[in-house]
Amino acid sequence: MFEKMKKTEFKIVFIFSLLLLPGLMQRSIAQQRLRFDKEAFYNVMSSGDVNAINDELIVVTGYATTNKEGYEGALLLKKADLISGPRKKLDLFKAGRIKLETAIINNPDNVENHFLRLAIEEHAPKIVKYHADIEADKMIVKQNFKNLSPVVQHAILDYCKKSKVLHAEDF
Repeated sequence: MFEKMKKTEFKIVFIFSLLLLPGLMQRSIAQQRLRFDKEAFYNVMSSGDVNAINDELIVVTGYATTNKEGYEGALLLKKADLISGPRKKLDLFKAGRIKLETAIINNPDNVENHFLRLAIEEHAPKIVKYHADIEADKMIVKQNFKNLSPVVQHAILDYCKKSKVLHAEDF
C-alpha cells in the first residue's frame, strides 16, 4: 500500500510540475526582461510592432524610475496609432496622453519627455488636437541635445530621418 501511495504521490507531483513549470519559466523570462534598456525602448518605439510594444510596456511597468510615466505614456500613444478599432485607439490615446503630460508637468526639465511628446504630436491625427507643443518641444530638444545621453541623441538623430520638424543639421 505504501508503495502504491508513493506512485500516486509521484504522479500528482509530476502532473503539477508539468502544469506549473511553464508559468515559472514565463515568470523568469519576465523577470529577465524587467531590466529597462533605453536603446531597446527606442527600437520598439520606431518598430511599429504592437507585440514588441506590449512586451516593452511590461518592462516599463516594472521599471522604477521618475521617468517611468513618460515612457509608459509614449508606448501607449504609439500603440494607439497601431491598433484597430476607434474606441480602443481613443482610450489608449487618452491614457497615454495623460501619462506623458503628467510626466512633463512633474518634471518639465526632462528633455527626453519633450522629445517623446514631439515625436507623438508630429504624427498624431488632427482630430485628437495634440499638436500644440511641437515648436516648444523642438526648441527644448535642440537647446539641450548635447546634454542628453548618447542613446537618446542617437534616437533623436534616427527620428530626424523621418521627421518634418526635426532635422539632423539642427544639431
